[in-house]
Amino acid sequence: MKVLIINGPNLNLLGTRQPDVYGATSFEFYYENLKKTFHQVELEYFQSNVEGFIIDKLHEVGFSYDGIILNAGAYTHTSIAIADAISAISTPVIEVHISNVHKREPFRHHSYLSSVCKGVIVGFGLDGYRLALEAIL
Repeated sequence: MKVLIINGPNLNLLGTRQPDVYGATSFEFYYENLKKTFHQVELEYFQSNVEGFIIDKLHEVGFSYDGIILNAGAYTHTSIAIADAISAISTPVIEVHISNVHKREPFRHHSYLSSVCKGVIVGFGLDGYRLALEAIL
């Protein structure tokens, strides 16, 4: 089974960026533990601050992988292009957000991606990625 985690803009700063919102653990550290826990899964990770690179990666794996876990960061609230890319592929995508976006600024309450994703997980910190992986399995 092959699953890709995609993180969008500013998520490369996890562990140092607003630890009161996103926690103090780097994604790389969390990812290594996730791979150990789910050793039976061929788990891959991709991060980009560039919208087009995220779209390219969705196109690249979107017909051959078993699942995609996507935290598109701020692109969640702005990118019709990423929503269109998700709609165009056959691999199921689960949208993940570390913080509870519904308890934050009003512009974060709307997602262009949710309606084209298999499901949405919000507000459980980094553990949301594990929950998404379990949902795919």
